[in-house]
Amino acid sequence: MAQAQFGMIGLGTMGRNFLLNVAEQGFSCVGYDLDESKRQLLAAEGEQFKIATADDVKAFVAALELPRKIMLLVPAGPIVDSVINDLLAHLEPGDIIIDGGNSHFSDTERREEFLAKSNIAFLGVGVSGGEEGARHGASIMAGGRPEVYEHVRPIFEAASAKVNGDPCAAHVGKGSAGHFVKMVHNGIEYGLMQLIAEAYDLLNRGYRMPAPQIADLFAEWNRGELNSFLIEITSIVLRKVDEETRQPLVDLILDTAGQKGTGKWTSQVAMDLGVPIPTIDSAVTMRQISAQKAERVAVAKKLASGSPPYEGGGEAASADGVALALHDVRDGLHLAFILTYAQGLSLLRTASEEKSYELDMIEIAKIWRGGCIIRAALLKDIRKAYELETGLESILHSDVFVPTIRKEQALLKAFVHFAVSADIPCMAAGASLNYLKAFAAERLPANLIQAQRDFFGAHTYQRIEKDGIFHTPDWAE
Repeated sequence: MAQAQFGMIGLGTMGRNFLLNVAEQGFSCVGYDLDESKRQLLAAEGEQFKIATADDVKAFVAALELPRKIMLLVPAGPIVDSVINDLLAHLEPGDIIIDGGNSHFSDTERREEFLAKSNIAFLGVGVSGGEEGARHGASIMAGGRPEVYEHVRPIFEAASAKVNGDPCAAHVGKGSAGHFVKMVHNGIEYGLMQLIAEAYDLLNRGYRMPAPQIADLFAEWNRGELNSFLIEITSIVLRKVDEETRQPLVDLILDTAGQKGTGKWTSQVAMDLGVPIPTIDSAVTMRQISAQKAERVAVAKKLASGSPPYEGGGEAASADGVALALHDVRDGLHLAFILTYAQGLSLLRTASEEKSYELDMIEIAKIWRGGCIIRAALLKDIRKAYELETGLESILHSDVFVPTIRKEQALLKAFVHFAVSADIPCMAAGASLNYLKAFAAERLPANLIQAQRDFFGAHTYQRIEKDGIFHTPDWAE
């Protein structure tokens, strides 16, 4: 019996669908899971592709050709280490283990170092696109050694999403780069989702728009510069009607948003590396606040002062005398999207230098155009910006984006002004605006902060008119 070209451990929704995808592309496959019912489901769904299943790890490993290419799609954490340990007794030097889950990049570094002692290759690979992407084409971000990636490149490129015929799969950098890039992808995802939620809230409460009308508006916006997967699905979600009540389902969903931790990881790493990503930070914070429902209700009752007067409907709305046109909401949201990508990409650039990833920013922008959750039309412009300027520090500097930023910054300001006037929280939009304003300020009030630090801690300061490091011992005199 011919041995399989590719193996999968973890036959849950993602693992099963990814293996079905690979098999449909013409590669021979074998799958394994401790849960017999999951093995049986794969056998039934994969019968047409002749996918094999194994009853134990030893049989699974024996069913694979050399060098063995084994992908794990199991929950991140100790389970990954447990599976690796189970595999080690049966593997040979040169075999390849691929972690396709949402593992923390530091775990990927540790596992790569550990497996190298046994001459087992290890790739940390970010996979975005959810169940649909796994089955019909995901965005695949691979790290590890380039020569190891070459063994799996044909498989990943075949199973990835395609944009204009280009596969959305690539080796993005060395070491733990794959999982780092996927983490930042998820952080950007958090930011974009929060911005969309704030626009929805503004339209719903500020414009008095019901969910179906907002759905139509998002569908219209998706045909323009805001074209993206998240805008598209927002329109679909807002249209869904609850069969029991005949009300928009979104209106019946409790306003608490969960999280699995990748957004928080992004914020933590950005803090460690000294990279400001306030929109992403705000998105994480708003999910945390949303989870504190009981406390929010209690505080709302204590602080309720009545909503400001609204005048909604048509192409404009006003709150407390502040007017906002619908196209201002659209264009302000578009700029906030750009600023969120800018923050994530700046984090990638710094991490690439600090961790010697050698990230290919052009390639990252390319593979994010299809299959993944943050795919959007503006990634075409992001890719162009990096192609035009090697070593670009930030897309905020790029001539590709400067005209748009100049045109839309007043509209993002109007978005935030209206929301504040209407008592509608807009933490992410406000953070985006202030991120832009801070970076566009030649002088910030940090001079006062440094003077305070010198006062109480003798932390010294620099002066603007002469070189050197200074300390004032007698501030009070």
